[in-house]
Amino acid sequence: MNYQMSSLSSLTSRLYESEQDLLHMQAMLMDARSRTDDWHYAHVGELQFNFFMVLCHLDPQGHIRLWHDAAGRLAAYAMLGEDPVFDFQVLPEYEWMGIESQALKWADEKLAELRRQDAKLWGGGLVSGSRQDNPQRMAFLEQNGFRRGGKFSEVNMLRRLDEPIPEIELPAGCRVREVTESDIHGRAAAHREVWHPWTVGNITDEDYARFMRLPGYHRDLDVVTIAPDGVIAAYVNSWVDPLNRIGDFGPVGARQAYRRQGLTRAALVESLRRMQAHGMDRVCVSTGVSNTPALRLYESIGFRVVNRYLEYIREE
Repeated sequence: MNYQMSSLSSLTSRLYESEQDLLHMQAMLMDARSRTDDWHYAHVGELQFNFFMVLCHLDPQGHIRLWHDAAGRLAAYAMLGEDPVFDFQVLPEYEWMGIESQALKWADEKLAELRRQDAKLWGGGLVSGSRQDNPQRMAFLEQNGFRRGGKFSEVNMLRRLDEPIPEIELPAGCRVREVTESDIHGRAAAHREVWHPWTVGNITDEDYARFMRLPGYHRDLDVVTIAPDGVIAAYVNSWVDPLNRIGDFGPVGARQAYRRQGLTRAALVESLRRMQAHGMDRVCVSTGVSNTPALRLYESIGFRVVNRYLEYIREE
């Protein structure tokens, strides 16, 4: 206990400052996963997209908090996003020593300030979450006034890449390829259409161009299916964790007029092959617990449910 308190007192915290911090956040998650399992920590792909949302609509320097140890190594981070959503990730050796409480206190103070500025935008309950096999995280949330929700609970699915990958089957005139610089307008438009009217869908062409320049983004893993009329009909964003050799799919989507034609499946199958080329040996994906079409699609190409992410809400 004395060692733990000494370790905690040596930590310093500050707000996010630069792109270098994002690289350290990515490295921290990969290191933490290498010493635990596939589900105790978020995948770097989840971090990447959540960071992108903050970058698009907010100020990372005001909405991300970092904790460093005496050697300058990143030990934890917390993020307060829109809706509002609170997330925190802490290295194994520093878990449940007090950083989580510091992170929630910071988020509460930031949220109170934001509500004074715009009560409509920042009103409503504070959302967080936990994997179902993380009892300490669930207990922490419950002890701090959070209660189980259900609107955004998800199933986590996994597929190994040493199993056969299906052949790509496409309607005549369709093709699958990676995004190019000339696709930015169409790629952003496809994302907006799929995710409208949620906050996650509120991005501009300029936002997506900036997204493509972030550390961790690989253009060859931004796979799209092109319809015969040249429209980007479906897409898959993919992310790699080279340390643990696990990939992640998300977001995944198809425009309304092009659904149930095998176009998303084709992009997913191509993405599986590209994950192999990047040296991954397994891939994860998540979807809403009640999203039956997506569940059936992922299962049809070899994914199986292995965990669940539970939403927690603390009412205002």
